[in-house]
Amino acid sequence: MKKLFQSLAVILMKEFFRLCAGLRIDWKRVIFVGALMTTAGVILQMFLLTDPLDMWPLSLPIAHVSDESLSSIRSLNQTFSEERVKRLQLISTDVPIIPANSSLKLNISVPAMPDIGPVPKGRSRRRNKGGSVDNMPKVLPPPDPPRIHVPYRLQKFIWSLKPNEALVYAKKEIDHAPEVVDDPDLYAPVFQNMSVFKRSYELMELILKVYIYREGSKPIFHVPHLNGIYASEGWFMRFMESNKQFVTRDPEKAHLFYLPYSMRQLELKLYVPGSHQIKPLAIFLRDYVNMIARKYPFWNRTHGSDHFLVACHDWGPYTLTQHEELANNTIKALCNADTSEGVFVAGKDVSLPETTIKNPRVPLRNIGGLRVSQRPLLAFFAGYMHGRVRPRLLKYWRDKHEDMKIYGPLPSRISRKMSYIHHMKSSKFCICPMGYEVNSPRIIESIYYECVPVIIADNFPPPLSDVLDWSKFSVNVAEKDIPKLREILLAIPMRRYMAMQTNVKMVKRHFLWNRSPIRYDLFHMILHSIWLSRLNQIQIPES
Repeated sequence: MKKLFQSLAVILMKEFFRLCAGLRIDWKRVIFVGALMTTAGVILQMFLLTDPLDMWPLSLPIAHVSDESLSSIRSLNQTFSEERVKRLQLISTDVPIIPANSSLKLNISVPAMPDIGPVPKGRSRRRNKGGSVDNMPKVLPPPDPPRIHVPYRLQKFIWSLKPNEALVYAKKEIDHAPEVVDDPDLYAPVFQNMSVFKRSYELMELILKVYIYREGSKPIFHVPHLNGIYASEGWFMRFMESNKQFVTRDPEKAHLFYLPYSMRQLELKLYVPGSHQIKPLAIFLRDYVNMIARKYPFWNRTHGSDHFLVACHDWGPYTLTQHEELANNTIKALCNADTSEGVFVAGKDVSLPETTIKNPRVPLRNIGGLRVSQRPLLAFFAGYMHGRVRPRLLKYWRDKHEDMKIYGPLPSRISRKMSYIHHMKSSKFCICPMGYEVNSPRIIESIYYECVPVIIADNFPPPLSDVLDWSKFSVNVAEKDIPKLREILLAIPMRRYMAMQTNVKMVKRHFLWNRSPIRYDLFHMILHSIWLSRLNQIQIPES
């Protein structure tokens, strides 16, 4: 069939040239007329059509687009009426289902993988008897959910606004967010208000621009630390500095300013082991901010309130105290989010998830869990005896019940039979007590292994609690109630536990560090919380 069409095309071309052979054609005039018609077509679509020509056939049939409202776009929220819980549970990778007649345009481009440095040297992975490398199934990140197309006139309107005007516009839009009944990419039970989050997130994608200061010498600045329990600050830096959607080189267009230092690198570079003195680290940051304030007008314009930092080290809050505006005004994304110490302010600052990354090349390794029927343990904890809470936990519950495995460091005789990860995957509840500081990597580990986290840390707002409803997928136990721990867990009905465990599975995608950022993943969720904190500073003028 293919050869038949080729032969027919050749015959038709020969016949065309034979008929034109005896005619004199002014090819210059033909080419000029063709170019003129093409130019006229482009100009026509720029001024008369709602959307660019390459997008218009795929966009929604919108009768009227208002520059002052996104309501016309939000009609997409009503187009999906699938059975949410049943469908999402069947799709392990959270693949969005797009109806055949949907006008959503899928982004099928493959983003470039970030360079994460050389692979650490070590022993090669052992092969089993069958010759395959490891028996651990590969965990692939979920596909990037499609972005909703924004009309061209609305984009032009947003681009015409000054940074503060755009923030006022965004806050008004969020305050009047339309109700979202169902959404193919978000799971409503884990959010405080999915409608508000969805509108805010879409506006962030449309509006937000971040300026990154280039000042600062390596490795303290611009060199992310990608492994260990403080990896969150490094992965955020990596993705922020390589981002093209949100980063701007023009500070006059920026809504936020990023101070790109690594608290972990600052400790490795400046702290003298055994000195117990972190004041030199605080003085270093004070001098850096003073230099930024002298060189640029942006810090002094808002006294640092539109600047943000991301620090996951326990010392993060304490190294800010030598500069009053740095400590009090900036938006601080901190793992050590202790509200009792006066540095972290709930509602203004961001509680940063503490994630343990053992191999930066495989950040998603081992994640996933077992069914409820395969979780015989009621609760599990193993760890060093740091701080005031963990010794009390062992005092009351170590070796007390067969279905509560409460240890200090996991004994080797136990780990040889059942690893730490297997314990978490075999437990209904994973105990996450604070150590020296309020946060613990066990909270996110529990979510990775689909174990309901039990948080024991007073004065600690859980990560991303500005948008996520942690009561739907975790248990919060006051430190004074440690003696009642078993009673509290057994009092949870099985139906409620099943719902919580399902919610853990659904919320997991929002805490993943993917090799490249994906919508609604941890990078975007942290950035959204920073964006939301900036919006909370905006006062809408009375009309």
